[in-house]
Amino acid sequence: MQSSWAEEHSRALREYLEKGLSFSRIANAINARFNTGYSRNATIGRARRMGLSGPGRADIPAARKPQPKPRPARLLKIRARALAPSRPKPTVRKRAAALKLRCVGIVPRHLSLLELERGDCRYPYGGEAEGEAITFCGHPRREGSSYCVAHFHLTSSPAAVSERSAGKVLLRLVAAA
Repeated sequence: MQSSWAEEHSRALREYLEKGLSFSRIANAINARFNTGYSRNATIGRARRMGLSGPGRADIPAARKPQPKPRPARLLKIRARALAPSRPKPTVRKRAAALKLRCVGIVPRHLSLLELERGDCRYPYGGEAEGEAITFCGHPRREGSSYCVAHFHLTSSPAAVSERSAGKVLLRLVAAA
């Protein structure tokens, strides 16, 4: 295996590992001894390529972490509160009951779109299934609305008056050229 590490540098690495030095200290020692510029990560990589480190290897001592200074209990409580999540956990909500649809006590005339006259209610029926015809209520409509009185109240919120009122719509047929 080709490497940019000289053989004497690799031997020094093995020697320092046997002494139990950390990779950072090994890099500093090799750099001082051979006037090189190896980093801590470079020494770790070279040790792994040489088979001196890796999972379950006892050849290289584990890096020693500095022990934290003992803290007063009061500071630990403050720190624990600061690290605690600030948002409450979401609550699981029960599924809402199915809505009961309001219905109107009138029998629609079931007119097609072509049969509708100018003052007829345009509340639609059908069309839920594929290919099902859509028909319309056809009763006399409420003034200022497209629907009869019953369908107007069915479709509008009791708290809010419809901002939109049906105005006169003029359609113009254009012959295809």
